[in-house]
Amino acid sequence: MFVIDKASNTQMQPRIPTPKIMFFDIDDTLSRGGIIAEHNKATLEQLADTDIKLIIATGRSKAIIPDDILALLADDILDAIICMNGQYSFNKDGIISHYPLTDAQTDKIVHLCQQSGLIHKFDSATHIAWSDENERIREYNAKTPTSILDPEYHRSYPVYQCSVFFNNQFDKMQDVDFAKYNLKLVHWHNTGADILPIEASKARGINDVCQYYGVDVDDCMAFGDGMNDLEMFDLVGYAVAMGDSQPALIERADYVTGTIEEHGIQMMLEHLSIEATSSAQ
Repeated sequence: MFVIDKASNTQMQPRIPTPKIMFFDIDDTLSRGGIIAEHNKATLEQLADTDIKLIIATGRSKAIIPDDILALLADDILDAIICMNGQYSFNKDGIISHYPLTDAQTDKIVHLCQQSGLIHKFDSATHIAWSDENERIREYNAKTPTSILDPEYHRSYPVYQCSVFFNNQFDKMQDVDFAKYNLKLVHWHNTGADILPIEASKARGINDVCQYYGVDVDDCMAFGDGMNDLEMFDLVGYAVAMGDSQPALIERADYVTGTIEEHGIQMMLEHLSIEATSSAQ
């Protein structure tokens, strides 16, 4: 693993082959607070003039992907979006792959959340549906048309993942044997986690998208910062962790760059001699 010395940029890294696809997480990789950093937007626009395909790989529901990211897809800057931790992948032409939860899975998830006394939400392609509400959820729903209160939503519509929220990472559900039910709990924040089928991950979405575009995963690069990026990092040919990534992810990275504010993506491109302003070779 090569780690940038932020105090001195004198270390050298051999040039790696230009990737055929770059995968980007959204939150804390491209964006802060749900808004893409202007320098990252500019870099994506420059990279779009190369032969590199640019694809989002996020845990977010399709229903709450930020408008600025969707605009990049509409403007042909991005080629596709993998969302809901690989459970749903799409481009401008439509769905590439999707894996709805089964009735048995949703019933088990609801039971586990109720046992733990947790409000949860299920994510579909169009909405996030909460099982209950509190003041914070009411405020969020009031300003987010795709976020609704409907504890029975999963019985009528395909849903792809469940999300739960804690006071801290080790507060709830630590005694649940999710694997027993072919499920897993994946933390994307200290106080938030997704409940997914055990085989679900961004890596599965990446495999689907690579097959769709006829690209080998070894010819891909991925940028991320969270625990739901682990499988993605293990899969692609070159993995780049942001400077404020989770320690476990940093251990799996081929390269550790700076934070968003330190222009980490641009730093990586410069150090690996990938030109954002010329066609890929």
